[in-house]
Amino acid sequence: MGLSLNIDMSSTAFVEPLPVIDFAAQILGKDVMSRPLSDANRVRIKKALHDLKVEITHRGSLRRKYRVFGLTAQPTHELIFPIDDEVKSVVEYFKEMYGFTIKQPHLPCLLVGNQKKPNYLPMEVCKIVEGQRYKKRLNEKQITSLLKVTCQRPGDKEMDIRRTVHKNGYDQDPYAKEFGINISDKLTSIEARVLPAPWLKYHDTGKESECLPRVGQWDMKNKKVVNGCTVNHWASINFSRSVQESTASGFCQELAQTCKLLGMEFNSEPAIPMYSARPEQAVQALKHVYNAALKKPKGKELELLLVILPDNNGALYGDIKRICETELGIMSQCCLAKHVFKICKRYLANVSLKINVKMGGRNTVLLDAVSRRIPLVSDVPTIIFGADVTHPETREDTSPSIAAVVASQDWPEVTKYAGLVCAQAYRQELIQDLYKTWHDPQRGTVTGGMIRELLISFRKATGQKPLRIIFYRDGVSAGQFHQVLLYELDAIRKACASLEPNYQPPVTFVIVQKRHHTKLFANNHNDKSSTDKSGNILPGTVVDSKICHPTQFDFYLCSHAGIQGTSKPAHYHVLWDENNFMADEMQTLTNNLCYTYVRCTRSVSVVPPVYYAHLAAFRARFYMDQDSLSVKNANGRNGGAMKTMPAVKERVKRVMFYC
Repeated sequence: MGLSLNIDMSSTAFVEPLPVIDFAAQILGKDVMSRPLSDANRVRIKKALHDLKVEITHRGSLRRKYRVFGLTAQPTHELIFPIDDEVKSVVEYFKEMYGFTIKQPHLPCLLVGNQKKPNYLPMEVCKIVEGQRYKKRLNEKQITSLLKVTCQRPGDKEMDIRRTVHKNGYDQDPYAKEFGINISDKLTSIEARVLPAPWLKYHDTGKESECLPRVGQWDMKNKKVVNGCTVNHWASINFSRSVQESTASGFCQELAQTCKLLGMEFNSEPAIPMYSARPEQAVQALKHVYNAALKKPKGKELELLLVILPDNNGALYGDIKRICETELGIMSQCCLAKHVFKICKRYLANVSLKINVKMGGRNTVLLDAVSRRIPLVSDVPTIIFGADVTHPETREDTSPSIAAVVASQDWPEVTKYAGLVCAQAYRQELIQDLYKTWHDPQRGTVTGGMIRELLISFRKATGQKPLRIIFYRDGVSAGQFHQVLLYELDAIRKACASLEPNYQPPVTFVIVQKRHHTKLFANNHNDKSSTDKSGNILPGTVVDSKICHPTQFDFYLCSHAGIQGTSKPAHYHVLWDENNFMADEMQTLTNNLCYTYVRCTRSVSVVPPVYYAHLAAFRARFYMDQDSLSVKNANGRNGGAMKTMPAVKERVKRVMFYC
């Protein structure tokens, strides 16, 4: 097609330009004027203000701006500093210099300017500068608010793009004319195909053992999971004060019953009665419940812990996952209190699906996989990898990047994925631990790494070594394609060779991109046969010409049905292909895999192994406790050593713990 002009609207969250005292009150959810801040609240405000620009308000029209790097440990009325061979308090200085009386001397000062010789600014004389992007992770409420503002139906989105082209008047642009560039005011018309949805297989004891999804969706009505797990020893903890013990116990019984209805073996009786605790007692409570179950007559280790949370408390959730998965070696399933009060069958079914895979079961498999009809997967033992690297928020250079790799552990079904995670240098995109060697005083040179471990795990699970490798890689920009391919393909080769001389299964290496601005619209928004309920293009829509590379192997695939807003297709780049996939075969395999995502009965927007790798990397952030996050990593701006991530217990990493 040649050069194209890509127009899209980008959106982001901004910090509200409030007076700093109001901002602090908003962060804490309470008034800060009446009493001094506790240490914990001071740290919360310090973290929220870090790196923000503020302007002073006590000098009339002079609005100097400063960047905040900290908060004083002492309140303003205790702060003194040397000036003109004498020592003066901050309160006195502001009164004498500016005639300003500090009304909230119990609050700390902002630390601004030079870190070696900081300036003190009382909170009440500062206001947050307008137009600053919010660079930290948004919570659920903030995400919902942002989506409400930015979501546009496909027809509206297309109309906005057309208006922008008209408004910008490219046909009158003098620079375009000078270079002889002609810009059409029409959207590019392209050809697309819609791949059919695959048939799914459920257990034969259900009323429906086979299912054909309709427009990317289906449900669990009249179906049973294809391989149900067994849960004999479980317990529950209630961290919500608003949920009575009887209500919580009733909810857990309903959940256990739903698991049984869906085909799992689930003991109706918990190992010990429901235990209630406050969120700040989470670590002690988890260990107490685990040990209490062991001490029972004929006591055995817990397999599953059901946890009721008071709200979307990230810190509490993180503690639960870290303790259960790196210390106790048990699975946990968290449920919010709001779902306990109003029991919904669909919610219980979705939670049951998550429990099944966490405990080693399988929800559904592709019918073609069972009958061995998937090209270049069903003919020989094939392992499918997914890999991703997640980085800390901008400027948080004290945190390591987290790499995650998952790999299928069943063949020919390719539905169960074991996952491994590791911490690596700050903002390092190449996955460092795919393959590694080190010297051991007793054993000499030792080989290891995530690829090697997952290949061994596959052989243990299936009894066969993989004879084909398909590697889906997320989170790589176009400028890094070559570098990532060279480094990571080499690591895969070395991992294989370390297991057996001359063991070199053919590799297909695919990059998956979602961070692009290409939108696909139906030719006619009113044609119900070519759109889903949300007005988006149909799931399975694939484009591999005109807007794709003229010589390379790439395609756009919209594998999911839209829910709100305008669907964005995933862009797949096959950088290396020793398995000689035809374009149709790779597109069909990728689309079909999108129907095997275990957490819901919908096809998803990116191929599941990549989705799972992202979930595993996100989960591993919780393993790095606050102390480890405050350690300056080896490649950070402040130097120092990177603290090791706690290891996930063996029986945890064998299953889909990250779901």
